[in-house]
Amino acid sequence: MRLAGALLRAANALVSFIVALCLCTAGLYSAYALWDNSRVYSAAENVQADMIKLKPVVMETGGASFEELLAVNPDVCAWITIDNTNIDYPVLQGETNLTYINTDVYGKFAMAGSIFLDSRSDRGFGDTYSLLYGHHMANGNMFGDLDKFEEKSFFSANKTGTLILPDRTYDLEIYACLLVQASENMIFDPQQHQDDIHSLLDFVEQKALYYDADTVADLRQTDGDSQILALSTCSSEFTDARTIILTVMKPHVSE
Repeated sequence: MRLAGALLRAANALVSFIVALCLCTAGLYSAYALWDNSRVYSAAENVQADMIKLKPVVMETGGASFEELLAVNPDVCAWITIDNTNIDYPVLQGETNLTYINTDVYGKFAMAGSIFLDSRSDRGFGDTYSLLYGHHMANGNMFGDLDKFEEKSFFSANKTGTLILPDRTYDLEIYACLLVQASENMIFDPQQHQDDIHSLLDFVEQKALYYDADTVADLRQTDGDSQILALSTCSSEFTDARTIILTVMKPHVSE
């Protein structure tokens, strides 16, 4: 009996030790995960702060100087700003869509990656339909603020942005917000809309969370003269979900 009691006490002590060890390990891992996430977000914020200092200033001609940005990375092709959000970044284009998914503007590995133009799109934004990607980061970093447009009140009150290129500038008019699968070719195959955007407009009317009916009607009357810029980021709404914002690119007219 004494031996059995001793063995039972030893077993209980061992179990208690294992439980305590597991709890300590879980606590240490949680602390590391929080530290690592904080480091990722801080790095993204630091890069943005550095880049904001180099943001091109639009001249009366509509163009802007990109010399400083191109000196940092010759893959910079534009600057995107969405008003009343944290989206205010240089746009890069790599050889593939994996080039800048985890690489910052300095060419260094970064979980936050960069805002980048689909590798199939025209670097000079001469296409009828162009597509930008950015990670969904906490605190609104990168394209994290796109999910704000999933709220109808925010979508209705915030419709403007700017796309700056070296030789011209576009005012962006936001006209639709969608949630789609990552495999949705209607959004993620930019080549199919170069000659005809009517199928895209049909898709918007059928699938969008919200859209501006007047803008869609105007786009149907332009006979391919309009240009559309799509912004994409990850969403937690469902498996492989993506939040999409569609904008009309309108040539900027200096006041």
